[in-house]
Amino acid sequence: MQTATQGSVLANRNFRLLFGGSTVSALGDQFTLVALPWLVLKLTGDPAALGLVLAAMALPRAIFMLIGGAVVDRMSPRRVLLAARGANALLVSLLALLVWSGSINMPMVYAIALGIGLSTAFAYPASSSILPQLMEPTQLASANALIMGMRQLSVFVGPLLAGLVIGSGAHAAVARGPADAHGLGLAFGIDAVSFLASLGSLMMIRLHTDDHPRRTQGSVLAAVAEGVREVWADVPLRAFILYIGAVTVFVGGPIQVGLPVLADTRLDLGAASLGILMTANGGGMVLGGFLSKLATRLIRGRLGLMVLCIDSVAGLGLVMLGWVHSTWSGAVLLAATGVLAGIAQIAIISWIQQRVSREMMGRTMSLLMFTFMGLGPVSAALAGTLLKIISLPALFAGSGLALTVIALGCLSNAALRSIGAPKPDEAVG
Repeated sequence: MQTATQGSVLANRNFRLLFGGSTVSALGDQFTLVALPWLVLKLTGDPAALGLVLAAMALPRAIFMLIGGAVVDRMSPRRVLLAARGANALLVSLLALLVWSGSINMPMVYAIALGIGLSTAFAYPASSSILPQLMEPTQLASANALIMGMRQLSVFVGPLLAGLVIGSGAHAAVARGPADAHGLGLAFGIDAVSFLASLGSLMMIRLHTDDHPRRTQGSVLAAVAEGVREVWADVPLRAFILYIGAVTVFVGGPIQVGLPVLADTRLDLGAASLGILMTANGGGMVLGGFLSKLATRLIRGRLGLMVLCIDSVAGLGLVMLGWVHSTWSGAVLLAATGVLAGIAQIAIISWIQQRVSREMMGRTMSLLMFTFMGLGPVSAALAGTLLKIISLPALFAGSGLALTVIALGCLSNAALRSIGAPKPDEAVG
């Protein structure tokens, strides 16, 4: 392992390579996250179809996520991530070519969404397991802060750029295909090119596990079962994962499906409105990340209590989103909820990383991701179907009120409240 024992984490060449490649790739990902929902709406005009595409992407990701975590824990996470991102690059490139040529149709979109979901099932646990092999333990906190800050910054900048790129091609001549086809193809092409930076940086990094994989016993499925048992035995961690599952059912789908529909049907800037909304939320999360350490100190480390209070307020913000008719008022609202989400996200991820052993990190993170990515497809499909029979404000209102009620109800759960709480002898003074 090649690390710097003193000074800035950026003195570590391997970390600089990982950070640089990941930064470009994360920014490129935002183009697809904006362009794909917009493409579906332009092809079909049907929110239910958007829900099904999101489900097609999330379902294989959820099914194979636990297997991906077990594979990462017994192999080199760098090699797993290299293969997964290579597959993603090919799929997004294919999507760009099909849109540009006017040959795209919904069966192709479903097939590509399935492929992207499968590859990311391995990419997510692999990317979360590389840092412990690159950095000294004392540098992990700083390295994680830089990585997470970079990702949040990409969410701040990327959607706005994507919306502008898609909108810029609205009047370009394309022989066949959906409206905005030229801009959509360009957005997917930018994401495809961005993968080259990530692949190049990963190829120059070397990990100890590249040549010395961990000794493991039993099958991959046995390793998955071991990971589930370890997490289930940790009562606060188990309670948090179950809570995240409940929140995902009521909030994940309405946000994924509702925001593109809101931008397409009620706001004034089209794809640019969607980009601005997502950028505002990402910007709020960046600010929330900076405030997370201060907030954790103010509440004396009681992370569980903080998260539940934040979610109860965020639910009311989601209710208000249903009555938004202006791009900029929606942006202000999503920026505010983004600040709250950023505070909670950084604090909880840091808590999990400090709590879980390095040998179990891939499986633990994959189980956490499996919870909301497994339920996410159900929520997205349900939200798309509901929009056929209820209004958009009703969808946001029901989702937001459900989040507030769940969060307030969970305040009585001792396991959730105990997350991050100081020991009795630490609470005095």
